Amino acid sequence: MESTTAQHSISPALWEKALSYPQYRKLIDQLLDERKTTGPNQSEELTQYTRMNVQRMGRIDKQAVLDSALAARLQQIATPMRWLVLTEGWCGDAAQIIPWLQKMAESSALIEIKLLLRDEHTELMDQFLTNGGRAIPKLIALDAQNMTILGDWGPRPAAAQSLYMGLKAAQTPFLEASTQLHKWYADNKGADIQSEVAAAIQNWQVS
Repeated sequence: MESTTAQHSISPALWEKALSYPQYRKLIDQLLDERKTTGPNQSEELTQYTRMNVQRMGRIDKQAVLDSALAARLQQIATPMRWLVLTEGWCGDAAQIIPWLQKMAESSALIEIKLLLRDEHTELMDQFLTNGGRAIPKLIALDAQNMTILGDWGPRPAAAQSLYMGLKAAQTPFLEASTQLHKWYADNKGADIQSEVAAAIQNWQVS
């Protein structure tokens, strides 16, 4: 899902502060060793979600293969971009999506990707709310030359967001809703993430 951006650019200092994907994974592992997760809220439940997310990310890292059409599209990019992703280690959607974004960035010499923890950067997050909430992951695409915001995408593919909103409206218990949502990701195998980001990339190219 893509939303309307609320500001025009992001400071280079904020970009420099952001983490690479390996740094993000290392941070999560270090926190788990201390029975912690990212963010100000700490609980055994959140720590357990984070452990499951590490497994999810590891599985996608090993198994994900980009669609040939998307791989070709990534090779045709003309505008050098920086992708800044707002995330947290306990977020299940982030675990399902960010490895795919990393694969895309690795497949293009003109895309660099970094991550910021949402709860340490709420001022930025609040520029990219979804239905008034701080939903993550949120991908912010920047022109690498001047850090102008080209557009954004997230927190989920449209079909997953529709499923989530339906489960929320039905007041589905969290564990059941989470199970259904992660089943959707497993069945979809990254197809909608790839197709939606591919369409967004087309819109983000500077003519």
